[in-house]
Amino acid sequence: MITFLAACVVASIPLLFATVGELITEKAGNTNLGVEGMMLMGAVMAFVTSYNTGSALLTVVVAIVAGAVGALLYAFLTISLRANQIVTGLTLTIFGTGFAKFVGQPYLGKGVPTEVTVVFAKKPIPLLSDIPAFGKIFFNQDIFVYFAYIMCIVFAIYMYRTRMGVNLKAVGENTAAADASGINVMLYKYVHVLIGGALCGLGGAYLSIVRVPLWQEDIVNGRGWIAVALVIFVAWNPIKAFFGAIIFGGLSILGMQLQVMGVSFSQYIFDMVPYVCTILIVIFSTSQKRKEGQAPADLSNNYFREER
Repeated sequence: MITFLAACVVASIPLLFATVGELITEKAGNTNLGVEGMMLMGAVMAFVTSYNTGSALLTVVVAIVAGAVGALLYAFLTISLRANQIVTGLTLTIFGTGFAKFVGQPYLGKGVPTEVTVVFAKKPIPLLSDIPAFGKIFFNQDIFVYFAYIMCIVFAIYMYRTRMGVNLKAVGENTAAADASGINVMLYKYVHVLIGGALCGLGGAYLSIVRVPLWQEDIVNGRGWIAVALVIFVAWNPIKAFFGAIIFGGLSILGMQLQVMGVSFSQYIFDMVPYVCTILIVIFSTSQKRKEGQAPADLSNNYFREER
């Protein structure tokens, strides 16, 4: 059970990065359905960089930049040109998928260099990793996992305990009022959309560099869409996102765990479970009438200053 729970944490990391990234984007009032595309862009660029340079640091930087570039395209079209956010996000996913296939074609089946895998290998934290059960699950992991812990805490403090976090909430809830109060709406939207894209790029990089250290097509495999639903499931809360990602990470590997235990069944049934749960979450969330945990009021609405 401890081994399975530790594996759930590992499986949750790509989802967690993508979920927090989309969460931050939506808090600024923008719905970016291009999460899958940005993850693929981060995944392929991270792999290509690691394969050709052997530099772990450069690999991470390039993944962040790749995700941010995808987000920048989305931001320019939706914030500056006021294009439809839903259509633009879907287009970004299509673009990211094609980009990953084109760039990754020469690297199919090739593996990540040893010098990179060593850097991202599991590294237990002294003392904390010795805590019975809990330590082996949470503190005997790789650098990405530890960074994900810090990321959730930092964003929770930022969103709920800082002035900029309050301004961010104002931008998402009532953009016109935030603009009238002197908040630089355009800057807040651009910055948080780019941060969201960068985190999605990191989530994709984790898949191609750590989780499956070789290149294969469609390595993200729908996790971007699960992340979009997870944002609703966790009520736009980065701390809840951590636990939600672990639940869905566990669902994604449940089939393999049962096979190890000798349970005979069709693998395809368990492959469907995360996506069925995603559909149920969307249905349940849209039927709720409570104010708590609802989406930002101005989500997906393009802002025209002249109409204020």
